[in-house]
Amino acid sequence: MATDVKDHNPPPTHESSRGTGHPPIPSNSTVTTMNGSLITPMKLEAGDTSTPPNGIDTPNCGMDTDTDDVNLPGPRYILERIPTILQPSIPWRKRLMHFTFAWYTVTLSTSGVSLVLAITPHRFRGLSTIGLIIFLLDLLAFLIITGAITLRFVLYKVTFRRAFTRPNEALFVPTFFLSIAAILCNVAEYAKIFIFNDDINYRFHGASTAHSILGTNATDPAGPNTNGITSEPDDASAPSASLTSFSTFLCIAFWLFSGFTFLVSVIQYHLLFTVKKPELRLSLTTITPAWVLPIFPVMLIGTLAGSFSRTQPPESALAIICAGLAAQGLGLLVSFFFFSSYLSRLMAFGLPAQRAGMFIAVGPTSFTGAAVISMASDLPRVFQQLSASHVTVLTGTSASISGTLAAGSKLASIWLGVFLWGLSFWFFVSAIAGCVAGMADKRFHLSWWSVVFPNVGFTIASIKIGAGLGSEGVLWMGSGMTVLLVAAWAYIGFRCVRAVRGREIVWPGHDEDT
Repeated sequence: MATDVKDHNPPPTHESSRGTGHPPIPSNSTVTTMNGSLITPMKLEAGDTSTPPNGIDTPNCGMDTDTDDVNLPGPRYILERIPTILQPSIPWRKRLMHFTFAWYTVTLSTSGVSLVLAITPHRFRGLSTIGLIIFLLDLLAFLIITGAITLRFVLYKVTFRRAFTRPNEALFVPTFFLSIAAILCNVAEYAKIFIFNDDINYRFHGASTAHSILGTNATDPAGPNTNGITSEPDDASAPSASLTSFSTFLCIAFWLFSGFTFLVSVIQYHLLFTVKKPELRLSLTTITPAWVLPIFPVMLIGTLAGSFSRTQPPESALAIICAGLAAQGLGLLVSFFFFSSYLSRLMAFGLPAQRAGMFIAVGPTSFTGAAVISMASDLPRVFQQLSASHVTVLTGTSASISGTLAAGSKLASIWLGVFLWGLSFWFFVSAIAGCVAGMADKRFHLSWWSVVFPNVGFTIASIKIGAGLGSEGVLWMGSGMTVLLVAAWAYIGFRCVRAVRGREIVWPGHDEDT
């Protein structure tokens, strides 16, 4: 006979416990095994030999004991009767089985904070050093997380396939590539600050092209144009061998990252499109902004282009800018397609349980605005150094007005950034309202890091718009957002550590592999 079971933490009304799109579990639910027997609501690890209470037989105890995905039963819904902190301890080796790709949100957020500290407009002595220390900690965390996930796949081989085919965790696989993109951006910025004396711009004799990262110190677009006269650089302007090698490294890294992330986005969405088990498929009734994560690394190609192009010769820089613009458009449009369904879901089914995940919607338009402004800021330098014939082909006019055209493109990028900033701000305020209204699930989840990394793009976009408009008020707003971002990062980091110790995460039934 079926009996009601009251769980310690009732599932949310319109969302699964992980908030990524599976059907909800009613709080008064009957849980049975495949043969119809009642499952006692407790968490047991695969291979646990402890005796369930009351002597009730609990086949598999609702846990994964199979070794092949072919034999996997449907999704496991595990109810809690007692808090995890009071449950029997589990060896770290077994807890490692639940160490998922969502942990890369930690490194992604940390890289974002260090990047914002590198470019924030109002600075004090030692700020760059603080940012560098945070970046080095991020590199260490990236290595530790990568090692832990690799060890998980080695110890529990079946988890490798599940990580890419089960939507709950598969949606977070792109955070690995997002972390790499953020690390590369930090490498460019902190190399500029600490190795190349705030100047990693590509220079030729007669072409002064020193731009700051914000594009505020660009050469006058109406100034002299070399019109393709590529004379040998003199000793004063010739790039050093180390700068040339660094430029080559960034170019290779850009093209490798671009090609690989494009293929990964296609493959990952294909895997999500072709999930065979109906109970594992994502549902439109529970769509969240996390559905755009597989295309997010492609979108950051534009961010890399804006950061790397200024280190390249004009022909290479133009190719990087074009690729970055194409990738940025692809990522933004795919995001818009998903967001239309997301807004419909909010109207019809209410807010998601994981309210912090709502901040992911801030990212696409923010990073697009910031990337377009960065890429356009390098166009005056590129047009100055391109040959006259190449400029004529690009613009359809004489090379003599190429500086004016480049300045116009830069101005248009600023207006586009302002245009997209409005939508970012709307999503930002909506996410805050959702969090203030109360979260259905108040336990810590790794999705809390969504408060940080999408708002990194919002902060950078605000700073670049303020610099482009020459608005001190907008720049101060960007500095204020930087302070709030660092505070949020520190608080969530503290909660993350406490959650691991308190068994809120990296625990059976509490992670994205459930």
